[in-house]
Amino acid sequence: MGSSLFSLSLSLSLSLSLLLAPKAETLEIKSATTLDSLIRDYTLRSYTTNSFKTGKLYDVVLPANLSAAGIHADAIRLRCGSLQRYGARIKEFHLDSGANAHPCIERLILVRQSVASNWSSVFYNTGELSAYRLVSPILGLLAYTIGGGGGNISSIPTELTQPRKNPISIDFTNATLLLDKSKSGSPLCASFGVDGKVAVWKQERANVCAAAGQGHFGVVVEVALMPLKGKVSKAKIVVVSSIGAALGAFLLSLLVIAMLVNAKKKARMDEMERRAYEEEALQVSMVGHVRAVTASGTRTAPTIEHYDYRVRHS
Repeated sequence: MGSSLFSLSLSLSLSLSLLLAPKAETLEIKSATTLDSLIRDYTLRSYTTNSFKTGKLYDVVLPANLSAAGIHADAIRLRCGSLQRYGARIKEFHLDSGANAHPCIERLILVRQSVASNWSSVFYNTGELSAYRLVSPILGLLAYTIGGGGGNISSIPTELTQPRKNPISIDFTNATLLLDKSKSGSPLCASFGVDGKVAVWKQERANVCAAAGQGHFGVVVEVALMPLKGKVSKAKIVVVSSIGAALGAFLLSLLVIAMLVNAKKKARMDEMERRAYEEEALQVSMVGHVRAVTASGTRTAPTIEHYDYRVRHS
C-alpha cells in the first residue's frame, strides 16, 4: 500500500514537473538574452537536481532539439574568495587570479555556452558584421550568484571582470574553425553585446583571445574581395591607357574648336548688328550704281508769301 502511494506521488510529481518545464520546442529564440535566460533556467534545474559539488564541472542538460542544433552548456560552482585567489578554468575559458565577481555573497556559478555559428543572427545584427565572417562557434561565459532561500541562483547575472594585466583567455584551438587559410585573412577576436553591437580586436596569440570580462565571443576574418578573372598583361594596360589618352585629347580638341567657332560666330553677329545700327542712323539710297548716304536730319519746309495784287496793280 505504502509503495503504491509512493509510486503514485512520484508519477504525479514527474507529470507536474513536465507540465511546468519550459517547452523549448515552442520557444522562439530571437535574442541572446532569451537564449541566456533559457540556459540559466536549465542550469538551475540541473543544480537543484544534482546538487553541484564545488569545483566540479557539470554538463547542463538541455532539450534535445537545442543540443541537435549545436547549443551546449556546462556549469561549475565556485567560492567567491577562491575564484579571486586562484582563478578558474572552464573548458576554453581560463580565468587567472584576481577575478572579481560583483555581487557575490558566498558562491557563484559560471555557465559556459557553445553556440553553433548558424545561430549568429541571435547575437548580432547583420550590418554590424558586414565586413567580417564568423568562422567559429560563439562561446559564452556568464556568472550567476547563488544566494537567498534554498541557495537559488539569482536571476540577475553577476558582473565578472578580470584585471587588465591578467585578462580572461579564450582558447578556440579545439573549436571547429570554418577557416580557409588560402582565401581568408588573419583571424580576429570578436565580442557580441546584448544590444547587437560587435567589437573586433587582434588575437593575443594563435586562436587565443583575451577579454576583460564575461560575455559572448567568437573568431572572425575579414571578407576577402573577389579576385579578378585572369591576369591583365602590362602591354594591354599600356594599350588601353594610350587609347584612353588619345580619346581624351580628341574630345578636348573638339571642345576647343567648338569654342573658337562659337566665338567667331558671335563676333560676326556683333559686326552685323553694328552695321545695321549705322545704316539705320544714316539713310542709304542707291543712285544708279552709286551708293548715296544722306543724313536723316530735318529741314524747314518752304512757305509761299502772298501779295496783295489788287493794291499793286491798282
